[in-house]
Parts: sequence; structure tokens; C-alpha cells
Amino acid sequence: MKHWIMIRTTLIALFAIISTTIFAQADTIPEKLTLQQCIQIALQNNNDVQRSEVTSGISKASWQNAKGYMLPTLNGDISHGINSGRSVDPYTNTYSNQTIRFASYSLTSSLTLFNFGAIQRGIKQSKLAFQASEYEIQQQKDAVALDVILQYLQILTNKELLTAAVQQQEVALKQVERLDILNQDGSIGPEELSDLKGTYAQNQLTVASADNNLQTAKITLAQLLNIMYDKNRDVEPVNITDFAGNAVSNTDSIYQAALQNLAVVKAAELRKSSAEYSVKSYRAQRYPSLYFSGDLSTTYSSAATTQELISSSYAETDNYVLNNGSKLPVYAVQDNYLSHKIPYATQFANNFYNSLSIGISIPLLNNLGNKTQIKTALLQQKDAEIVLKTTKTQLQQNIEQAYANVVSAKNRFTALTEQVNAYKESFRIAEIKFNAGAITSVDYVLAKNYLDQASLNLIIAKYNYVLSAMVVDYYSGKLRFN
Repeated sequence: MKHWIMIRTTLIALFAIISTTIFAQADTIPEKLTLQQCIQIALQNNNDVQRSEVTSGISKASWQNAKGYMLPTLNGDISHGINSGRSVDPYTNTYSNQTIRFASYSLTSSLTLFNFGAIQRGIKQSKLAFQASEYEIQQQKDAVALDVILQYLQILTNKELLTAAVQQQEVALKQVERLDILNQDGSIGPEELSDLKGTYAQNQLTVASADNNLQTAKITLAQLLNIMYDKNRDVEPVNITDFAGNAVSNTDSIYQAALQNLAVVKAAELRKSSAEYSVKSYRAQRYPSLYFSGDLSTTYSSAATTQELISSSYAETDNYVLNNGSKLPVYAVQDNYLSHKIPYATQFANNFYNSLSIGISIPLLNNLGNKTQIKTALLQQKDAEIVLKTTKTQLQQNIEQAYANVVSAKNRFTALTEQVNAYKESFRIAEIKFNAGAITSVDYVLAKNYLDQASLNLIIAKYNYVLSAMVVDYYSGKLRFN
């Protein structure tokens, strides 16, 4: 029972922590967002931006690794072991049939002195690749920001469409209410009331559709921002006059500005330069390289001993001499020794060894590895050149299309503004005449429909003009997303 109580308590605590975290995150996002706030939130939460930052971090690590080849290597080695049975004594280098504990220590170092610039060119290649990845982060941010701008303006468009639809519905409702009274008095024919009821029903459908489109746009924006959808969250309007002068430029100046400012172009240029240095680095590896190396080492063996002379005596040997036919034994001096194990520290000092060398490494045959690397690098260079050329071509085409779009959008917005003003006046007159009974409901509905449709078209044209102008600003380098 206690076990289940502990589990229940733990789950409640975890739920509280998770709920607190979610609500804390929600509290940090204001109920009404500006365009800049939306872009910042999207850039912070977007997974593609985060992945591009990780990729850039990997490229930076590769660059740092390439720079490391300019430094010497230094490696230490420590080994301890036991030999049993017939084995080589590492101290005397002779065979021994006993259990021997041994140890060895070494430090080795090497440094490439000259290799025809292969290392330096490899460093340059890695550096350019890292710089390209930094611009690719910005490129990804630009793509996310443009998506956010498009959806932000879609919300503003749908908001105004909904407002206009509600106003049109209210106008129709007032006429329905007025005609209903007149119909009850017998002052008008029932067909006139039916006409207005049909118009009112159509306005209701327009309101429902506009509201649905608005909520759909809000959901899509929340997904782009990677936050929870909130029906009550709203966005700030934008000022169309800020973009009024964008269409006075020309495609050539916009294209030249884009070449200087856009991350997509900079990234492609750096990738091309990086590929060129990769080819140079691999080609330099075909030539000899000059290197320096050094080594320090020492060893230890448990079988290592030293002999101490403690006494001397005469001992009879197997040899003899003849004296008058008699064999006389030969005596020899025999030294008596005491064996001592050589201490660990003494062996460490006595067995110390060092060496220094300088040499040339000449690549003669490496299973065609270098040749394949050069060929692959050349193909990668060609691919980078194609990507850069394609990027510039597509950029020029996109700018020409964007320029044509903003000019067309501006002209359409201007024309629709004049049309709405004209239809407003026509509807005002038609409404006066209809209220006075001078025209039929058909004429009134026709005038209202003209104004309603023109008003909706004007709203769409206005934000289409804003979006087109912002795209031109992006290509011109006036919009930067960080």
C-alpha cells in the first residue's frame, strides 16, 4: 500500500512540474504579438534552425581539428603485465622460465615540418566550410522568417475580411428588419424581403467562412512558432505606408544588392571556395613531407637483479696437472655473491632511453587513395560551381518575378481603392433611393454586392501588396532576420 502511495505522490509531483513548465512557457508569450516578436519566437523554436546551428558547430569542430595538424603530437604509453613460462626477460633480453612482472613507459612526439601546404590548405578549406555553414544558418532563418511574414499577413488579411463580412452582414440585417416591418404593413412585395433575406444569408456564410479562415491562419502561425495554439491570441497590424515606395527601384539594383547581402549567395560562394582548397590540399599530399619525431622510454622487470660479492675461497676443480706421474688437482678462486632485486626507481633511471630523428615521407603507392580523393574533390568543386551558378540564376529570376509582383500588386491596390470609393458612392445613393422606394431590391442588392466584393478584393490586394513589397525589401537587403 505504501508503495502505491509513493508512486501516486511521485506522479502528482511530476504532473505539477510539467504543468507549471507549460503554463510558465505560455505566460511568457504575450496575448498580442508584433511581427518582430513572431519572427524572434519562430527563430528560437524552429527545429530546422537549431539543426543548422548544430551542423555549423560540427563544421567549426572540423576547422579546429584541421588547425591541430599544425601542432606536434604527443602520446604517452604505459603498460604493465606478467609473463609465465618460457619467455623473454625484458631486462636481459634472454629467455627465462619463470614468472616475470614487467612494465614499460614511453612518450612519443612528431611534427610535420613541411608538406607543400597540404595542412594550410586543409585549414583554409575547413574555415571556408565553417563560414558557409554560418551563412546557411542565416539562410534557414530567412526562410523561416519569410514563412512567418506570409502567415502573419494572412492573419491580418483574414481579420479584415472577417470585419468587413460582419459589417456587410449588419447592413443586410438592418435592411431585413426594416423590410420585414414594411412587409407586415403591406408596403412592399414579399419578393423584396426574400431578396434581402437571401443576401443576409449569404453574408452569414461569408462571416462563417472568414472566421474559419482566420482561426486556420492562427493555427498555422502557432505551428510555425512552435507554440500552443490560443484562439484569443492576436497580432498587431502593419502600416502599409511603410512600403509605399518599394516599387520605384529596378531589378538590376535589387539583384546587385542581393548578391552582396543574401546569405544563400554567400554560402554558395564559400562552398565553392572551400571545394577549391580541398582540391589543392589533396594535390599537395602527392608530394614528400618532412617530419620530426622524438621518443622517450624506460622499462622495468621483476627478474632484474644485481650481484654483491661477499667472500672468496679456493675450490678444487676437475682439472689436474701431472707431477712425476701423479695427478695433482687444480684449485681456483671461487667468488660468492648475494643476489639483490634492482629497485623500481633504479630500473626506471637506468633503463631510460631517448631518440630524436628527422625524415622524409615519400608517398609512392597508396592503393590509388589520393588519386580518388583528388577526383572526388574535383567533382565536388564542379558541383559547388553549378550550385552557385544555379543560385544566382534562380535569384535573378525570383527578383524579376518579385519586382513584377510588387508593381502589379501596387497597381491593383490603387485601382481597387478607386473602385471601392466609386462603389461606396454608388451604394450610398442606391441605399437612399431604396429606402425612399425609388428602386427595387434587386438594384439595391446588386449595388451592395458590387461594394461588398470590391471591399473584400481591396483587403486581399492590400496585404498582397505588403507581402510583395516585403519580399522586395528582403532581396534588397532591407530586411534582416537574426
